Parts: sequence; structure tokens; C-alpha cells
Amino acid sequence: MVSALGMTAVLGGCGSTGSSDVTLRLVAADYGDSAAHSSKKYWDALAEDYESQHPGVKVDVTVYSWNDVDRKVKEMVDAGHAPDLAQIGAYADYAAAGKLYQASDLLSIHTQADFLGPLSDAGEWNHTQYGIPFAASTRVLFYNKTLFAKAGIAPPTTWDELAADAAALKAKGVKYPYALPLGPEEAQAETMQWLLSGGNGYTDDVGTYTLDSAQNVETFTWLKDDLVGKGLTGPVAPGKLNRADAFAAFADGQVGMLNGHPTLIQQAAKKGVKFGMVPMPGRTGKARASMGVADWMMAFKQNGHAEQIGDFLDFVYSEKNVLAFSREYGLLPVTGSASTAMSDSDAAKDKALRPFLDQLPTSELYPVGKTSWASVSAAVKQNIGQAVTPSGSPAGVLARLQASATAADSSNAN
Repeated sequence: MVSALGMTAVLGGCGSTGSSDVTLRLVAADYGDSAAHSSKKYWDALAEDYESQHPGVKVDVTVYSWNDVDRKVKEMVDAGHAPDLAQIGAYADYAAAGKLYQASDLLSIHTQADFLGPLSDAGEWNHTQYGIPFAASTRVLFYNKTLFAKAGIAPPTTWDELAADAAALKAKGVKYPYALPLGPEEAQAETMQWLLSGGNGYTDDVGTYTLDSAQNVETFTWLKDDLVGKGLTGPVAPGKLNRADAFAAFADGQVGMLNGHPTLIQQAAKKGVKFGMVPMPGRTGKARASMGVADWMMAFKQNGHAEQIGDFLDFVYSEKNVLAFSREYGLLPVTGSASTAMSDSDAAKDKALRPFLDQLPTSELYPVGKTSWASVSAAVKQNIGQAVTPSGSPAGVLARLQASATAADSSNAN
């Protein structure tokens, strides 16, 4: 799930990896929703295909659930037994500790140039790319077509229209006119999408945290007063509503609109919900950017094998293999060639992902290149819901989050 290739291995082929036998160990996350649909099937087939063309290299793949994979890799690294490759959720701590190869030490020029710009940029720590994007998604606004038709409304393009739509849905008895999941499961995602639609974000252009910027305070003040305060977000307080529960309620036909990612397509379709997807509205028009999310491939230096790692990753990131993974698990390709192929496709599955694909080139990702991001994200998950409670202070909550973010940033010497 990453691409790596040394300059000497650009041509690939059996001879490029040397004559001695090498075993590459890869630890990967499971994107499947059942044992029969596990990512292990994908990796086993891909490894077998690679090994058949490179008899001197074995690829040993272990797949763990997302609940365990980051911890498992950390345990391996801490014990002095780092894998050659890890496909997990974050890379910055390992980069800061000097444990990873730079992407440019591994990737062929062709492979490196094929990654989408925002994803490559998000893979940088200290202005050098260590994290190689593997899978991506974006967020769009899902709306229930049946409920919208009953209320006589159209999908919103501004915040005022979104609030008016939510009021019309509430008048028709819709349980969650706009579902606002600011509970601890994934509040950092909903928060970021709203900050972007309000014109700002978690950081500025040079990577300094800006949680308590005037724009961000205005955004959460609007949410508190114009959505939550008017009873337009449903019976569960946003700080208690988790993303999985909001998705389930949408699939049950109880939600008028909410921010969603590609997995909601199948979840809603299985229940027969007729839905549409549009870009997230901004304050007075289209949002500044959609929120993007990426998972990462990284290569550890401990065992050497840079040339073999690079050659294998160049194979992983071929258009054919990137498309196969993206289509199997309903995710967006991280390369330009595979994205173009998916955009040009008439297949129903590919067409369904097009609204997300359209957003990806201009999306903004979490500040994952900051080693402080993990603690800042955790603080947002636990506290941001308080900003929209009846007695909550958006300015106060965001100021406290900003103070903890600044402290985390300086202690991590980012």
C-alpha cells in the first residue's frame, strides 16, 4: 500500500532485487466488513502475483483489524522487530524518531509523481515525505430524497439554506433534520468539515494550530444558535451522538441530511433509502474545501531491504492494483492514473464514488504530519460537543482546545 522504488530499480524485473532471498514483512489494516471480505484476500493474491515474477523475494503479510493494527505495529517497533512495511493510520511519530525511509529514497520518479498532490503533501513530516498515501476518502453532504420531496425543498448550497431545509424537515416530523455527530467516536471529522465550510480549519497555511480563530468561533456559534439551539439536530445532544449511530439513523430513514463518506452509500442502499449527494455548503456558497482522509504506508529502515521494498511498492501502486483495492473496498484511489480511470468508467460502483472523487484533488486532510495531532484529535473528540450545548461557550471551548494544542505542539518539538 505504498509505493517505493529506488532509482536503480526503476525498470523492475526479476534481476533488480538482487540474487539473495529476501522476505519482506508487511503489516496491514483490514478494510473488510467480514472474514470473507478481509483485506488479507487482496494482499495474499497481490503477494502471490509479485512473488511469481520475483523468485528471490517473499512477501509475508499480516492483517489486523483497525482496532488493533496501530498498537500491534507500535509493539513490534518498541520490541526492536519493526516490519519492513506498515499500512496503518499514522506515520509522523515514526518519522520523527528517525525510523522510516524517506519516500524519495524508495519510490520511482513515475510512482512518486502519480500520487495526488494533497495526499503527498499530507505525508510530509518536517517538510520531507515519509508517509505514502494508501487509501483515501472525502466527505459530501448526503440527503434523503424522499424526505426532501415531502418537505418540498432542494439540497442546500449555503448555511442559510441548510438551516431553512432543516426547519422544513423538522416541521414534517423528521427525527434528525441535520444529524450533527460531535460524540467521541469521530467528532474530529465533523468538526473539521464545518471549520472548512466556515472558511478556516485546524491549522493555517504554515501548519500553526488556529482552533480559536475568529472564523472558527463564528462557525461554532452559528451551529449552536442556528441549528442546535433551534432543535434542528435531533433528540440526541450532538456531543452524545456518534458517527456510526448517525449513519445507522440515516440508513433507517430518520435523518434528513448529514456529512458522510463512501461507506454510507452501501449502508443506505441496503435499507432502500433513496439519497442524493452534494458538496458541503459553505457560509455563503460552496465550502472552501472538502475534508479528505488518508491512510498511510511507511517503510521502516531497521531491516534494510530498501531496494526490494521499493520494487514491491512500485508494483503495489500500479494502476491495476490501486484500482482493484479501491473498487473492492469502496475507497478512493490515491494516484492520478487510477483516479482518471475511475472517473472515466461507466461502471455503477465507480459512478457512485464520483462525487467523492471530484472533491479529492482540492480536499484538505487532518494535520497528520504533526506529531501533536493524535493528542489534539483526542481532545477535540472529548470536548467539542460542549461548545454547542445550551450553556456552552464556543469561544471558551475552542480557546481551551487551542491552548492544549499549542502545548502539545511545543512538547512534541514538531
